[in-house]
Amino acid sequence: MENRSQWGSRLGFLLAAMGSAIGLGNIWRFPAVAYENGGGAFFIPYLFALLTAGIPMLIMEFTIGHKYRSSAPRALKRISGGMEWIGWWQIAISFVISTYYPVIVAWASMYAYFSFSQAWGNNPESFFMNDFLNRTDPGTFGSIVPSVLWPMIIIWVIVFVILFRGVNKGIELANRIFIPLLLICFLLIVIRAVTLPGAFTGLEAFFAPDWSSIMDGSVWVSAYAQIFFSLSIGFAIMVTFSSYLPKKSDITNNAFITGFSNSSFELLAGIGVFAALGFMAAQTGQEVSEVVEGGVGLAFVVFPEIVSQMPASGLFGFLFFASLVLAGMSSMVSISETYIAGVQEKFNVSRRTSVLIGVGFASVVSLLFATQGGLVLLDTVDYFINNYGIALAGLIQVVGIAWFARELNNLQAHADSVSDILLGSWWQFSLRFITPLVLGYMMIQNLRTDMTSDYSGYPSEFLFNFGWMVAIGAMIFGVFITMKKWPNEK
Repeated sequence: MENRSQWGSRLGFLLAAMGSAIGLGNIWRFPAVAYENGGGAFFIPYLFALLTAGIPMLIMEFTIGHKYRSSAPRALKRISGGMEWIGWWQIAISFVISTYYPVIVAWASMYAYFSFSQAWGNNPESFFMNDFLNRTDPGTFGSIVPSVLWPMIIIWVIVFVILFRGVNKGIELANRIFIPLLLICFLLIVIRAVTLPGAFTGLEAFFAPDWSSIMDGSVWVSAYAQIFFSLSIGFAIMVTFSSYLPKKSDITNNAFITGFSNSSFELLAGIGVFAALGFMAAQTGQEVSEVVEGGVGLAFVVFPEIVSQMPASGLFGFLFFASLVLAGMSSMVSISETYIAGVQEKFNVSRRTSVLIGVGFASVVSLLFATQGGLVLLDTVDYFINNYGIALAGLIQVVGIAWFARELNNLQAHADSVSDILLGSWWQFSLRFITPLVLGYMMIQNLRTDMTSDYSGYPSEFLFNFGWMVAIGAMIFGVFITMKKWPNEK
């Protein structure tokens, strides 16, 4: 029976896959990671990681979804009965991420508005932490912040409408709007940034190669980590999206297009960010190295400082924060779709019911991140769910498929049967050896770090309750819900 929803076109699927992959990390994580790990030289391990982990994992997940035409848990169950829990674990991870992503999008939407008046004044850091978020001490929640709550509610309503309308008329249509707009916004940012005084100095700092870094193992691990986290692999999204593909779909080609599109946008983001950082360094008489920052600090502290110092500042600021909103919204929709599909199939309910349950529950939980302590909570949950959720689930998934279920030959045959580019031995070698070894090494290093020191100096009890327990709880949820039988299953 083929009653499953389908993408209206190949372009629709590709835009949705790109929308999932191109997220906030492309804009505020990649430029700093590349700079700190050898600049131009970083692109060698980065490209190697893309070809030996990123694209092979994309091909594997596209093939699983396309072949078994189910949500991640059911698809993995059809590979091996003992693997269903991994799919639910991944869905739980996606659910957790979907509860804090809208808060970041809400911050960005407010800052797009603030850009025109430069409401952050002469001290963007103090404005963000104290005036905007009214931040409390780490470990305390405080009260709801209205300036975060109201835009977050609007964002949830938009996501609800998109998901409620389904795959073709909802997700595909939304990404046909979000992704072109995102590209236009960021191209305008890059064009403006590279024409600013000092931009060349910033670009020189970004691209200048430190060839000695090539011999540093941590640089290679950073490259694999960036590829793994930025491509949305390992937490059910790509399996779910590819399950909506028509039977005749070029899987391998789609994976290459998605992977290289994501990397191209990361490069574009690096150019725009470092051209702007070069301008800021020139204006303040500092070295580029002194103004480089990644993550939330780059977006809501450094960039407002840059905006304040440049001509046509309001428009530039609006475009930058609008880009964050668009990137965040496209990723948020794809993350949420994983549990919408899973709940719909497992409990045999309509899509509309599944959306009401999934989005309703996620939106209630997200209120915790709209409190005065929301920033510290978000930082903690994001760190642990990424390092001990996404990465660990991806490791167990690839080891289970490659070594225990021994499914790679079947998946390769299926991918080759519908693709113009045939998979060679590099694909299986990458998934059997390279990806598990790198992810395993990352796990060991992360555990060594987090067992000997408290992340960011936050209280140990807080890290245990909202870091370790959230990551472990997602795994336990995966095991628990597997006990419920599927509809029509004896």
